Amino acid sequence: MHDIFGEEARWHDFVREQIAGIASSHGFDRIETPVLEQEEVFAKGVGAGTDIVEKELYTLRTKGGDKLALRPEATAAVVRAYVEHGMKSLPQPVRFWYASPMFRHDRPQRGRFRQFWQAGFEILGEDDAVADAEAILVTMNALNALGLKDLVLHVNSIGDPQSRQAYKKVLQVYLRKHKDKLAPADQKRITSNPLRILDSKDARTQQALLNVPEIIDYLNDTDRVHFRSVLEYLEELDLPYLLNPRLVRGLDYYSRTVFEVFAESPGAVPQEEQEGEATATAAQTSDAGGTTGLALASGGRYDGLFRILGSKAPGGVGSAIGIERVVDMLRVQGSEAPAPVQPQVFLVQLGDMAKRKALGLYEELRVAGLQVYASFGRSSIKSQLRIADKLETPYVLILGQKEVVDDTVIIRSMKRGTQETVRRAQLVATLKRKLGRKAAGKKISKKAKK
Repeated sequence: MHDIFGEEARWHDFVREQIAGIASSHGFDRIETPVLEQEEVFAKGVGAGTDIVEKELYTLRTKGGDKLALRPEATAAVVRAYVEHGMKSLPQPVRFWYASPMFRHDRPQRGRFRQFWQAGFEILGEDDAVADAEAILVTMNALNALGLKDLVLHVNSIGDPQSRQAYKKVLQVYLRKHKDKLAPADQKRITSNPLRILDSKDARTQQALLNVPEIIDYLNDTDRVHFRSVLEYLEELDLPYLLNPRLVRGLDYYSRTVFEVFAESPGAVPQEEQEGEATATAAQTSDAGGTTGLALASGGRYDGLFRILGSKAPGGVGSAIGIERVVDMLRVQGSEAPAPVQPQVFLVQLGDMAKRKALGLYEELRVAGLQVYASFGRSSIKSQLRIADKLETPYVLILGQKEVVDDTVIIRSMKRGTQETVRRAQLVATLKRKLGRKAAGKKISKKAKK
């Protein structure tokens, strides 16, 4: 697990703010589910045979005997909230977004954390293909709003349980014929979870899958019509996509449409991919055409999850974006880091009387809309000016005993080294005038440079 502060915190704030704006413009309300849920929400919803539940779930037992788990992903928890609060009675579909920490007991390595952040979108109570296209659209809009480049949308359909069962039989026959060519971990999945072998990152397995049957050829008529409608909506929206027949999702609740969004990144460090709607770290993935990229977001339809958690709602679709992963990609692509808040004024106080008055002056300046900084615990003018210099603060206010008595403040320009004394009542207006001139001067210099 990792601490988030400084530049990293500013990156996270930037990502969340951009996603929040896109969510609002699409009519999504925010939801925040508890970090702790009943273990069965994920054991039943995500799937008892998945890596998340078998290997990565943080669980605990309360003094009362309840079995709880730290949230490893958000979709099952959001659907639980939908069912528990009777949201089926609301106008449908219900649209939610979130930006929350998730927890998985994963192997620690560069860029992979056991507490990580995801932002996501959920459209609940709708089984029409138009909702699938809407979920993809809002996800792409969010990634584009962040300034990410070279995005590639991969889509596929894994069908409903009936279609998947028919395909699994054909797939298992093929895999058994090529078992010796598969990686050892993938050999074990032939019986338990053969679909996961399709997106194996092992080169041996990828070579063995060159002629594997494609699931799209085994969709029933209803699934085929649904998927064709999704693709037609994407074409209507002018959203380019790559049909990726090996794209599957590792959670049991997925059905029909699945998708991932990649960003081309030749300089990125390959990482193994985590299961889930969106992975938390920068994983490098190869599609069927051999293109490599980083998966930034993923999602799909999860109609069966409602039935698992006790609802007769028609279904839902959603996506999730790995925030740490997006931040890594923004850096790789050369985006400028969000700048820290730049103090406009540093307040220096000298003596006990000035210190008592300084906090009130600090608040007065803050309320007036000025970015003000102070180090109240220091009494030396040299130490305070040294801090102001490190912060590159353009103006310093000096408040000593004489100034308190005279109801004045000294304004010092750190760049010019000049200073003047102004009346306290005129301080805010004087500062705003000086800062306004400084901003105008910067704009002029930029134009002159051009």
